[in-house]
Amino acid sequence: MKLKHALMGAALAVGLGGSAFAMMGNTVMVGGAPMYPTKNIVQNAVNSKDNTTLVAAVKAAGLVPALEGKGPFTVFAPTNEAFDMLPKGTVPTLLKPANKAELKSVLLYHVVPGDFTFATLAADIQGHGGTVKLKTLEGKDLTFKMNGPHNIEVIDAKGGVAHIITYDVVQSNGVIQVVDRVLMP
Repeated sequence: MKLKHALMGAALAVGLGGSAFAMMGNTVMVGGAPMYPTKNIVQNAVNSKDNTTLVAAVKAAGLVPALEGKGPFTVFAPTNEAFDMLPKGTVPTLLKPANKAELKSVLLYHVVPGDFTFATLAADIQGHGGTVKLKTLEGKDLTFKMNGPHNIEVIDAKGGVAHIITYDVVQSNGVIQVVDRVLMP
């Protein structure tokens, strides 16, 4: 029975735009680490090898207590590779104490209040004629649209497009959707 669930999870991963993750019951693997639904966003994210830059940025911005809060929150979590795609020097500059307000703004732009799973986002997109806008904790909108039947694109305020590459990483205080680009307000 467990093998059947593992195979179904692998099939789901392939069906969701080729996302590389493995399901273990309700636990999703991200960056080689299990993301336990009983732990909060920060408790899980610190273990992912794919999100070390994001975790360092959250700490530098002083957002750990907020993301450990009750929620629910949906975090569109950029991978290390997504941060590496920014212009050279951007990340070290943002991590400087003098740029804490700008860093905080960028990070809060990746967080939406509420639980937005793939199913919820897809239904909202379809229910709003093909796109839906969600207000972030930073105050600006992110736009979502389908790119095929099992892939959602996230469009930022500057027109940048990110793809959700790992869906529905359930947390005790929300859900993480792993994205392949840093979203800019």
